[in-house]
Amino acid sequence: MKYISTRDKTVSLTASQAIAQGLARDGGLLTPEYLPQIDAAFLEGLREKTYGQRAVAVMKLFLEDFSEEELTAFTQAGYYGPDKFDDERIAPLTTLDDKTHCLELWHGPTSAFKDMALQLLPHLLTASLRKTDEEKTVCILVATSGDTGKAALEGFKDVDRTRILVFYPKDGVSEVQGLQMKTQEGNNVGVCAVHGNFDDAQTGVKILFSDETLRADLARRGYFLSSANSINWGRILPQVVYYISAYCDLLNKGTISMGDKVNYCVPTGNFGNILACWFAKQMGLPVGKLICASNSNNVLTDFIQTGVYDKNRTFYTTMSPSMDILVSSNLERLLFFLSGGDDRAVAGYMKQLNTTGSYTVSDALKAKLQAEFYGGFCDETRTGEIIKSVWEKEHYLIDPHTAVAYGVLAEYREKTGDETPAVFVSTASPFKFCADVLESLGVEKVAPGLDALDQLTSVSGRPAPAPLASLRNKAVRFEGSVDKEQMIDVVLEMLQ
Repeated sequence: MKYISTRDKTVSLTASQAIAQGLARDGGLLTPEYLPQIDAAFLEGLREKTYGQRAVAVMKLFLEDFSEEELTAFTQAGYYGPDKFDDERIAPLTTLDDKTHCLELWHGPTSAFKDMALQLLPHLLTASLRKTDEEKTVCILVATSGDTGKAALEGFKDVDRTRILVFYPKDGVSEVQGLQMKTQEGNNVGVCAVHGNFDDAQTGVKILFSDETLRADLARRGYFLSSANSINWGRILPQVVYYISAYCDLLNKGTISMGDKVNYCVPTGNFGNILACWFAKQMGLPVGKLICASNSNNVLTDFIQTGVYDKNRTFYTTMSPSMDILVSSNLERLLFFLSGGDDRAVAGYMKQLNTTGSYTVSDALKAKLQAEFYGGFCDETRTGEIIKSVWEKEHYLIDPHTAVAYGVLAEYREKTGDETPAVFVSTASPFKFCADVLESLGVEKVAPGLDALDQLTSVSGRPAPAPLASLRNKAVRFEGSVDKEQMIDVVLEMLQ
């Protein structure tokens, strides 16, 4: 299987080349030229397997230049094991009622769903360097809206022949998210805040990737750039796994029968998480509607409803910061597939987005989009109400991103009457957003700093995840901040 650019189908790379490079040189996203198919027999074969074994079975369909033995070794290197995850099921399903289930993706070392891919990507990337005979050291550039940064830092910490530099919006992450990054250990890591929002950080990183002068300068120094954001295929592929795994778990619970459709509701920012579910559906997983849940930054809701993508709008800083995004990069991959692989059309859309801040898709493409997706959003008030309501009715504690998904799923059911069994995705531990969760639960005086962890434990009876509780004992290492235009200086200083 080859990987092609969404903006130029003549680009053709192996899986290892695509993972090592991260982003196509033309700015497009490297994407498999076709999607392999799975059937009932394939799913049946996964039912009794561990999560790691399921991951190997799915990923080997896409990674033809990786052996099954290699992929198995990666999963056994602590990726999906008790030293990394606090639940042996890795991605457990919690059932709220016979038609509503929550897929918990935050049991890894940074308490966020990004661990599901970023504990594996370093293994995939370093193996890709060997397979492509790359002699230079890779510098991973990451723009984060909160969770990707820490997960990437933890995954690449002290990994041989790698350096990693994370940029995050200075005032756009929770206090716990910020501390997780600023206290990161490791000799090959760097962290810097950017004045602005996530889109400013992400745009800055994309500009660095397309800077030929910078690329040549770094090559002379013995480095090349790659990405750990979901623009890298090595991030998306492991996310396909947990949707397939969740379906197998529903079968094992007896909640559904083989072939029954399941709706998935995903809190969405950069579109990578829900795109992975769409890929699983196109492969043959019996998925019904894909429900795209946004917060007040509801650019995707409007796009699904109208076919017009317009980032020219107010940017909101919310209690669900990982979704505070107005440029959803992975949407480009969906446009490529829905347009029948029309790379010129996709390149045109992206050029319009860069020059005018908006684009409008064809009526045919809009019809395909609406057939697959439902878009909805929750504002701040509604998000807080949902956190409180789910706690009071279900005695189930959720974070703001998960609350958005729960709320949009409820809205979808009310509007459509569709009672198909559904999975809503939980992307982060509520303890990463203690202040907002406590306030939503009605606590009038929230304790300062990390003391809020203990306060939420007292209120809920739930213990804080060990990686978050341990932040008290870590020193802050990174406190710098720059304008978007100065990000190149940070890169050059780190790699001097």
